[in-house]
Amino acid sequence: MATPAAEPRLALLRFSGDISLKARGTRQHFVRRLAQNLRDALRPAAGEPRVTLSHTRVLVEVPEGADAAALARVFGIQSVSPVLAQVELRTEAIVARGRELYAEAVRGRRFAVRARRVGSRDRIPLRSHEVECALGAALAPLAAGVDLDAPEATVHVELGERGAWLLGAPLPGPGGLPLGVEGRAVALLSGGFDSAVAAWQVQRRGVALDYVFCNLGGAVHELGALRVAKLLAERWSYGERPRLHSIDFEPLVAQLQARTQRRLWQVLLKRLMLRAAEAVAERRGAIAIVTGDAVGQVSSQTLQNLAAISQATRCLCLRPLVGMNKDEIIETARRIGSFETSKVVGEYCDLVPRRPATAASAEALAAEEGKLDADLVARAVERRAIFDLRGLDLDRLAAPELVIDAIPPGATLVDLRPREQYQSWHHPDALHLEFAQALRAYPGFDRAQRYVLSCDLGLLSSHLAQLMRKEGFDAFQLRGGTRALRKLAGH
Repeated sequence: MATPAAEPRLALLRFSGDISLKARGTRQHFVRRLAQNLRDALRPAAGEPRVTLSHTRVLVEVPEGADAAALARVFGIQSVSPVLAQVELRTEAIVARGRELYAEAVRGRRFAVRARRVGSRDRIPLRSHEVECALGAALAPLAAGVDLDAPEATVHVELGERGAWLLGAPLPGPGGLPLGVEGRAVALLSGGFDSAVAAWQVQRRGVALDYVFCNLGGAVHELGALRVAKLLAERWSYGERPRLHSIDFEPLVAQLQARTQRRLWQVLLKRLMLRAAEAVAERRGAIAIVTGDAVGQVSSQTLQNLAAISQATRCLCLRPLVGMNKDEIIETARRIGSFETSKVVGEYCDLVPRRPATAASAEALAAEEGKLDADLVARAVERRAIFDLRGLDLDRLAAPELVIDAIPPGATLVDLRPREQYQSWHHPDALHLEFAQALRAYPGFDRAQRYVLSCDLGLLSSHLAQLMRKEGFDAFQLRGGTRALRKLAGH
């Protein structure tokens, strides 16, 4: 339903049930933290947002230049409604103003009026049903009829002790608990779907996070993980300033592959990652480690392997996806906005032995770990890079010598997107090779030719350009990916 503009911009927010049901002292603590997080969601803006709290509602005055939609991404909020007007608690006043505000929204449509009393019933002289009937009767001549079961347009009114609120269509919030009220953890983040969704799920329960990234794929892998972590930090981490701790795991993997049994690589790698996360957790005052494990999804995530992996750390291990199906995880990634970013991050942590262990014993793992340098993880953690995610400029991290803004005359343009995307639209001069195909094929390319590589977000093209440069090819990634390619083609 179209929402008319309101001045000043006001939003009415509803607490999640998790807050409303808490005891008085706990609830007050949670609400204070919620107000702090709401103010952070609206920065930077011209002016400080005004946040007014009542027993079950929050009224926020949104400053000029602030993104009001961010309020619906604050944990602890069940829903957000734009306030179109506040009027006296009289039926005549509600009907007169409501007819002005909602006339165009219901015109020619089947509609319903939903009124609700909020607060002490003894102090609200109006009844919800009476207001619904009166305002509905005033709007009915403009509409195609009343439909209480499946209306095309819905009019929302809240009746409070001090007046009536005429509201726009509500936006659903994430619910849960205000971020920060349940302490701090670290999340193992690969950049893929699972770890990002797991981090979001734990944040929704009020746990503040730092991220631990075990880098197995060099600068390109790190850039992909940083994109995902920055999205979570900027879109969902209001009230906190999370960091990403990037740990170079390539030396650990090299020693693992040189000294240990191949069938145990995956489980051993996950144990090393937990130890690295534990070391970061100790430095950050965190008491738990979050992972994206789901039972049975891959060989390292059988129940027995998960038990063996967990024994590598004294920290509490949180696995919020443990019972989720992959399609549920993907759907959540779409809902929270991480899907498009995660889908182009390469999968590096799967060492894929032909016959991986599915029931590794603690004794066998301890024996294999005895073959590794005792201080291997500690050295890697000490050398880690730390990124302040909300203050991070990702464009400065890209290797400038690899990036190009146009297609030079005579260069070969290679489109690395999946076939269905290429077939739906592609640059007329582009050759098509899916990323996996290009990784296998590029050693046979003509080394006298110049290559410009393109993909959706620039992660895959950057990775391939780096590999080709190391082999002596004249290769670049197109800055801006598919969007830039469309502009160059005149679309």
